[in-house]
Order: sequence, then C-alpha cells, then structure tokens
Amino acid sequence: MGKSEKCAAVIVAAGSGKRMGTKISKQFLELKGKPILAHTLDVFQKAERIDDICLIVSADQVEYVRKEIVEQYGFTKVSKVISGGAERYDSVYRGLCACEDADFVYIHDGVRPFVTEEIIEEGYRAVRDHGAAICGMPSKDTIKVTDDEGKVVDTPPRSRVWNVQTPQIFAYSLIRQAYDALQNGDKTGITDDAMVLEAMGTDPVYMFRGSYRNIKITTPEDLQIAEKFLEEED
Repeated sequence: MGKSEKCAAVIVAAGSGKRMGTKISKQFLELKGKPILAHTLDVFQKAERIDDICLIVSADQVEYVRKEIVEQYGFTKVSKVISGGAERYDSVYRGLCACEDADFVYIHDGVRPFVTEEIIEEGYRAVRDHGAAICGMPSKDTIKVTDDEGKVVDTPPRSRVWNVQTPQIFAYSLIRQAYDALQNGDKTGITDDAMVLEAMGTDPVYMFRGSYRNIKITTPEDLQIAEKFLEEED
C-alpha cells in the first residue's frame, strides 16, 4: 500500500467513567484480561495507514499509562502521552497541538475498541476526497425532535439520520483552524469534533459507514455487549 501523507491519531481517553459506576476509569476496565484502552490502541498500532498516535489521558494517569499500557503492550506508534483538559474539546485541542506535522488526523474515543483497520482505510479515502469525514451508521430508530417542554416539533426522515461514531477524520489544517477559532468562541453544546468545523460554516463534513459493532463503552450494559462481541470472535 503506497502512502505519502502522514496520518496521526489523537486517542482521547481522559474520561472518568461516571456512567460506568466503577472506581476505575472505564478505559482501564478489562476485556478478556486487557484494558479497553489497550484493545483500542492495538487497532491503531497495527493499522498501516497510521503513522503516529497521540494519547490524551487525565493528568494523574500519564505516568501509569506510559508504563502499564504503552510500554507493557509495546505500542511503539504512541509518541506522546499528554494530559487532557477540563472538557473533551480541550483535550482534543491539546492533542492537535501535539501533532502539527500531520496531513490528516484521526480523532477517536479511547473506549471504542471495535474500530477496525477497514474503517480506518475507508475513513482515509473519504477524508482524502472531502477534507472532513466522520464515521457513523444509519439510525435504526425513528428520531423525534422536541422542544424544551418535551413536545415533539419534528420527525426527520430516518433515511437521513445517522448515529455518529469515531474516528472523525480531518485534513489537519482544517480542523486545527476550526479548533483555534473555538478557543475564543462559544463552546456551548459542543459534543463532537465535526461540530467545531461545522460552526465555521466553510467546509462540509461527510459521513462514511462504520459498523454497528463500533460501540462506545460507557455503561455496564455496553461492557456486557463488548464481552459478547469478543466471545463471538473466538
């Protein structure tokens, strides 16, 4: 596979895991004897498309992650382990600032361990063509939009509604410009990286298909589903 552009991954794993209800942060919970974060990093380590990984964790976990995950599991592509900020967008910005030599950047949740190299490759093709591409799947459910009082005000066509996942992939210059602008902008309601670019209103963001298995593990129920996925793979 020929490649000339440098592709970096910013893996965000600074969450505390309150919804999981455990003392251990969710990214360090084990699946088949290995931390969830290690499963995620393993995919990006093995992906030929990825040249460099910047890992974002909470400040009190930096040294632990370096020794117990990066060194122990041999993740040689992880060039930086840095502390995150107060909010996810703060953490992502720190990651972006740490990989300025990248042409394209993959921003991915540390607790999405079922991402695949096929998704990474499909994302590359999409971002190469469009400059901004995010992973997701068509919604299986009908979606209702409500007002503040819970009254239904709209039912968008299900064929146009997607459940958004990660990785979200961008030309580095585009997403860096958007995040630079965000530093002095309105951060209200920012829940994913595409929204930062969308707020600029200059470059469209395109969807590409991920997988219904590409779940984010945030609750005990998600952990049970993940364990079943791994059992099916054996």
